[in-house]
Amino acid sequence: MRAQVIRIGNSRGVRIPVHLLKQCRLDGEVEMEAKNGRLVIKRAGTCRAGWGEAFRRLASAHDDRLQEWDGLPGTKWETGEWKW
Repeated sequence: MRAQVIRIGNSRGVRIPVHLLKQCRLDGEVEMEAKNGRLVIKRAGTCRAGWGEAFRRLASAHDDRLQEWDGLPGTKWETGEWKW
């Protein structure tokens, strides 16, 4: 399928047919990135996706920390000496 790039104010846009939007379940906020000369548009993920399941696993194991985080290096902010 071909489409025209159109002017929208100082920007440009492409009209996406509704059947493609439905097929890809695109609605509301999306993420866009340029990858290998292509424009990739996908549904926006939630910043806390998967947290609920991780917390349920921890609670069932009676563990209050994420095992996957053990051994990861701290950030400069976490490991550096603070100056007040």
